[in-house]
Amino acid sequence: MARNIYNILRLGTQIKSRRLKLLGLWLFHVLGKRYIGVFLDPVLACNFRCKMCYFSDEEKRKSLRGTLKYEEIEAIAGSLFHRALKLQIGCGAEPTLHKDLVKIIALGKRYNVPYVSLTTNGNLLTKEQLAAAVENGLDELTLSAHGFTRETYELLMTNGKFDLFRKLLANVTEIKKQHPQFKLRINYTINNDNLEELSRIWEVVGNELDILQLRPIQKIGESEYQDFDLTNIYARYDAVLVPLIEECHRRHITCLVPDKQNIIVLEENEADDNSIEKITYCYVSPQECWQDDFDYRTETFESYAVAHHMGRKLLWKVFGRKACRKADVTRKMNYNIK
Repeated sequence: MARNIYNILRLGTQIKSRRLKLLGLWLFHVLGKRYIGVFLDPVLACNFRCKMCYFSDEEKRKSLRGTLKYEEIEAIAGSLFHRALKLQIGCGAEPTLHKDLVKIIALGKRYNVPYVSLTTNGNLLTKEQLAAAVENGLDELTLSAHGFTRETYELLMTNGKFDLFRKLLANVTEIKKQHPQFKLRINYTINNDNLEELSRIWEVVGNELDILQLRPIQKIGESEYQDFDLTNIYARYDAVLVPLIEECHRRHITCLVPDKQNIIVLEENEADDNSIEKITYCYVSPQECWQDDFDYRTETFESYAVAHHMGRKLLWKVFGRKACRKADVTRKMNYNIK
């Protein structure tokens, strides 16, 4: 299953009928199958102040507080992990700041979560810690990168060190020799200052890349970086992004990227209540857990679903009038898998 997670996502993008997607989710729901993604921020803090991120906003940082104790994460796992198709550790904050990171990864595998991913800036991740994470079941390391030169990387990723990024990539190469099934993913947020550096990806990342996600910049909070104009990215799509997509295909690398015509739309639209994203997305942090009224200490996914008639509501979405729209257009889901 771990090897096929992107095939499942690819299939989802190929199925154009929203009704059919919703019907499939309803069947998974009533049959007790895994269909949610758990996105876990075990600690709300970050060692970086990336200019495109809300952690660059001093006022926003004041509201981002808290750490989940491992015992609390165990309780959350007992309530939700058995329905998770994927566990992503690290979403909007930096998970390597949590002292029990490897134990959390092992906990995901204890509940047989098919795909466990770690999303991080990577500067604090030692070779020993990464090796332990992989040995305990980590399927994928996702590294955030906003530049492939020292100048741009350190300019946009405040507090980050390009040398540590390169060192971690070298460590990944070594660990993959012992664990060839282990995947490396790069998430690259594109703006007008780093677009042209995408051509340098191979000299920096080398041959170990398995998945590449190209994300046009979006406004997430009052970040320090304020150039959200996508006009140039749209204009340079064929010259910069298309050759990169083709090279990924040649190297058998999975590439997640919006289609050209969706670049502008991606910025302007939010998910609605019928979106696949909203139904399957489960965010957990020290400040929230899945639904506003869900108590992981006393409830499970099933008990909450029964009490709130989730199956019936999901079936209603299948046949509701909004379900007939052709495709989801949302900030998180509007990517094709190449």
